[in-house]
Amino acid sequence: MHTPLLRRRDFNWTLLALASRGFVAPVQAAPSAPAQRILVLGDSLSAEYGLARGSGWVALLQKQVAQEKPGFEVINASISGDTTSGGRSRLPALLKRHQPSLVVIELGGNDALRGLPMAMTQGNLLDMTKQAQAAGAKVLLLGMQMPPNYGPDMARQFEAAYTQVAKSQKAALVPFFLKGVGDDPEPLKWFQADRIHPNEAAQPRMLANVWPTLKKQLK
Repeated sequence: MHTPLLRRRDFNWTLLALASRGFVAPVQAAPSAPAQRILVLGDSLSAEYGLARGSGWVALLQKQVAQEKPGFEVINASISGDTTSGGRSRLPALLKRHQPSLVVIELGGNDALRGLPMAMTQGNLLDMTKQAQAAGAKVLLLGMQMPPNYGPDMARQFEAAYTQVAKSQKAALVPFFLKGVGDDPEPLKWFQADRIHPNEAAQPRMLANVWPTLKKQLK
């Protein structure tokens, strides 16, 4: 003999009875949206060279983002000594792995120190910007300046490389990443003993140069 199926009315009463006794099916919480990623592709200026871990400007950025833009997280893919060529070769795998919504490109300083061709540096910056944009990410370029001993013409060309790439690709730009550090009347107080890498005291200034422009990209 088969057990008769519960009629709809009986089924509803059964649910009400279970609920009154505390037997309620758990409600599944809606999954939270995954954090959007900010990828920082840089060299020693972003890789905490010579600094205590957690004291560099990228680490400070992570804290700033957590406070003001909790839906975002920061991925630091910076390597000391990296050039624009190195960044260009590393970027495709980083884009595939992290799928960032914003890519911050802080490269070019080592190109200048090594005397690499200006056209190559600009070409690499352009290619990285296009790669990131093709992957659906916004781009923020952190501009650098050459030391005065390289001569005014070379300095203007180097500065213009960032400006031209940003303008042609409609990317965001911080004209001089080390403003208030490298051009301070007494710059040595902001640098480590090697006179190349900013010290811990300079890191908040570097973040202050980046944050206003970067924040506008986090929408």
